[in-house]
Amino acid sequence: MTAADDPTGLLSRALAQTAGLIDGTGVELAGHPTPCASWDVADLISHLLHDLRQFTLRAEGGQPDWSQPFERVEEEWLHAFEAGAEGLVAAWRAAGAGEAGIALDQQTAEFAVHAWDLARASGQSTEGLDHEVAEAALAWARGALKPEFRGAEAEHRVFGPEVGAPEGAPTYDRLAAFFGRDPGWPVG
Repeated sequence: MTAADDPTGLLSRALAQTAGLIDGTGVELAGHPTPCASWDVADLISHLLHDLRQFTLRAEGGQPDWSQPFERVEEEWLHAFEAGAEGLVAAWRAAGAGEAGIALDQQTAEFAVHAWDLARASGQSTEGLDHEVAEAALAWARGALKPEFRGAEAEHRVFGPEVGAPEGAPTYDRLAAFFGRDPGWPVG
């Protein structure tokens, strides 16, 4: 069975690797910068926890309210993330992947790119991350992330302009670059 045959399984793998990165991120890093310009590590993890709740609501047939800001969480990250991830996967399994449409692919991409962000911000390696997750995320993004969604944060755009990745760059660096991150972050 391939990842395309089991999109819920692929999302589960993206969540598991993100949980592993959260486990490797100490609370002393809460205020450290991330590749997401206006977020520090605690903001990034808080955003991921918020995504889990919103995505679970979507999987259960509800309509997430994305206008509400996330609540900043500065401790107990792993426990909260694992519980939320378990709930999200269970909700999609109950709904059936056929009901998911592009939502599962989008959610997998969200957790894949933020895994790269967290690895870079916390000084963890991206080499052990699941490359099949990254390839699937990049394939989805290339089809879904249109130019009108890109721009400066000051323009209230969620995604920056695509950044060039060096030839032969690892999959996660190419994914990050496509989402507007500098694959060489942190620079300097």
